[in-house]
Amino acid sequence: MTDLTDHERAVYEWQMWVADFGETGQRALKQATVLVSRVGGVGGTAAYYLAAAGVGRLILAHAGNIRPSDLNRQLLMTDAALGTSRVESAARRLRELNPRVEVTAVPENINADNVARLVGQADLICDCAPLFGERFLMNREAVRQGKPLVDSAMYDLEAQLTTVLPGRTPCLACLYPAEPPAWKRQFPVFGAVAGSIGSLAALEAIKVLAGFGEPLASRMLLCSLRDMTFRTVQLERNPRCAVCGTKDP
Repeated sequence: MTDLTDHERAVYEWQMWVADFGETGQRALKQATVLVSRVGGVGGTAAYYLAAAGVGRLILAHAGNIRPSDLNRQLLMTDAALGTSRVESAARRLRELNPRVEVTAVPENINADNVARLVGQADLICDCAPLFGERFLMNREAVRQGKPLVDSAMYDLEAQLTTVLPGRTPCLACLYPAEPPAWKRQFPVFGAVAGSIGSLAALEAIKVLAGFGEPLASRMLLCSLRDMTFRTVQLERNPRCAVCGTKDP
């Protein structure tokens, strides 16, 4: 396993004090590659804390240029960068935060042509895309390749989070056999809500990669930040699921 430099030990010292994580967990993060799609309010926060924690490589997939309406929540974007590439802005900010992390910027959203290649390069997928079409593609490919997937989403003041471990837990298609009919690309959002669930998604990814704690396997965290209530619900695999119904551990 790749060793840590003295500087890395100094940077990550306080998190290596966490019980059951330690230097072994830190080395596991250093060796890991995480795909994050996309790097807006949720994904950008997840990517930020994954970079801060010392994940070795981040693959960021996000098309398009920065617009004024992005700036209330997309913390890897800046006012000075309006009109320029979202993913390049995100990659630049993450390299400034942690130059020890390799950042690969992909100026594309997840689609049928790139999903197998991008998932194939990663050890874990952080699914933060706003559209179910993208989420279904990542879920299907993660199950096919046996890669863990952390699925996070928010709307208004509500948020949810679960972790898919192929062959062991329900996948996204078990929960949503079809795309919800009323789902829209644009929706109400405070940056603080997106950032809250993005931070929790990063921690889920860290736990899975480093093998400590209890990830949300077969459970979903439901958050209502309007009244600050949090609960977890049990999830069941659908044995007839078109994606994971025949997938064994």
